[in-house]
Amino acid sequence: MRSLVTGSKEVVVTSVVDARQATATRFVCRSYLAVVLTPEPPIVEWIAEIDQRIKGAESFLGGAPVVVDLNAVKLSKLAIVHLISELEQRGIRVLGLENVDAFSTGAGLPPLLRSSHSGTVIPDRAAPPAHDVRKEPTTLLLDKPIRSGQSIFFPDRDVTVLGSVASGAELVAGGSIHVYGTLRGRAMAGVNGNSTARIYCHKMEAELLANDGYYQTAEEIPDALRDRPVQALLDGHVMRITPLS
Repeated sequence: MRSLVTGSKEVVVTSVVDARQATATRFVCRSYLAVVLTPEPPIVEWIAEIDQRIKGAESFLGGAPVVVDLNAVKLSKLAIVHLISELEQRGIRVLGLENVDAFSTGAGLPPLLRSSHSGTVIPDRAAPPAHDVRKEPTTLLLDKPIRSGQSIFFPDRDVTVLGSVASGAELVAGGSIHVYGTLRGRAMAGVNGNSTARIYCHKMEAELLANDGYYQTAEEIPDALRDRPVQALLDGHVMRITPLS
């Protein structure tokens, strides 16, 4: 399972009313976070695995919107309808579909989406000379606690939080995540395919930990690792959580 996040930006479009006056129409695009599920054949066994996840973790997906990536399977329109129905019966909200022929979508099915990890904003003025160009920060440093309902997204680099992360909050980073307080919410590192990213926290009470799409929910994390400093890292295709002291 991997996370898909769209960027948020403000677009200003200027239209000329007449030769003397111009008005600006402002459009604000909101970002969203969705989980991408990639069904694998045989579908029956994949659905059974979803059932096991739901049975073993009441907070599975946490009600987040879901995008279904059909890259690994070839399904007819009828089969896609059946698959979406099976997921919705399990309380999984399907926001859209990826990597499927347009002829296989239509009425009664979620829209076809084109995946994208980031966008580019072109400034109005010319770029400054090369000697004035500043390097982008390698870490997003947050010196205040992250409250419930907040979502922090830094797609290419590390995120460091000097305080705690409340239950219901989310940290999403392209690199590693460092929490110098208690981690109670969700932390998803390496979202753009960085399998070397790690998650560190001073006190582990997380609802979900994910690294490059591999995750463990609160119910799967051993009690022996709670309330203590830990790190989460990938070992092949398995995410491991180990104590730091």
